[in-house]
Amino acid sequence: MYDVTLIPGDGIGPEVAAAARLVIDAAGVNICWEVRQAGEAAIKEYGSPLPGAVMDSINRNKVALKGPLTTPVGAGYRSVNVALRRTLDLYINLRPIQSYKGIKSIYQDIDLVIIRENTEDFHTGIEHMVGEDAAESIKVITRKACERIIRYAFEYAKKNGRKKVTAVHKADIMKCTDGLFLETARLAAADYPELEFEDRIVDNMAMQLVRKPEEYDVLVMPNMYGDILSDLCAGLVGGLGVAPGANIGDKLAIFEPVHGTAPKYAGKNAANPTAMILSGVLMLEYLGEFEAAIKIREALEKVFVEGKVRTKDLGGTASTSEFAEAVAAKI
Repeated sequence: MYDVTLIPGDGIGPEVAAAARLVIDAAGVNICWEVRQAGEAAIKEYGSPLPGAVMDSINRNKVALKGPLTTPVGAGYRSVNVALRRTLDLYINLRPIQSYKGIKSIYQDIDLVIIRENTEDFHTGIEHMVGEDAAESIKVITRKACERIIRYAFEYAKKNGRKKVTAVHKADIMKCTDGLFLETARLAAADYPELEFEDRIVDNMAMQLVRKPEEYDVLVMPNMYGDILSDLCAGLVGGLGVAPGANIGDKLAIFEPVHGTAPKYAGKNAANPTAMILSGVLMLEYLGEFEAAIKIREALEKVFVEGKVRTKDLGGTASTSEFAEAVAAKI
């Protein structure tokens, strides 16, 4: 029996969370779901987007599956997602990018992994106005954070039979911050002679991922670049609706889809729950439930290939719940 914190989230979150729960339960894993509210739903009930009950639950259970949460643009409270990652020191953001048979895409057979530093860079939110007509944001990069995310990338590659690690940076311009990241990567690479290592400037990396994504394997990068390039890569395989994510620390982990809350679709039972389901698959792998994870991946691919049950974003008419039920039936 696993105790797992389930945070349904905002917008389409509750619908895709329910779909993922249905599929995971169908795979036969014995999970006790402890449901806790965060984001807009929590503000209404508790007056805070991140009430203490959520943090207590995650700290107790060590594992959480989370739907998308609302972050206001330009005003309001800062990102709850960032607060969770920094408070719990979930310094690894893991985003596998994989092609699935049956999903239309310009590219086929893409299988790469983005490993993104999750706690610093511009996401620390250290910014201020300089007078009335200028604003300044401070980019923070530390050797400790560089070292642990880069070492994780190499260890991940080694453990998962990957062949190459690419460090992404802008050290040609940001010689101190990104220079430190690149220096740390080069030093770490010397300890993994069995793995190929290279580095790419981030703007060139964006072009290379569009032109020849099949040449890349494991990519490791600072927070901001990872935020941007992971969405670009999701576009290579069918969009954010099929892009899972994981936030991992030394003792805790939160699994969540890459997409946002899509408020205009909230309550319509129309969203694609694949990203949330695949985030649950990453959670099962983290827990060591590999057989159940394989069952779900295979069931998803069968549904995609058959093409009878698809949500609107994938060219079909199925509802969120209908899609989840189809996957569960395949299991």
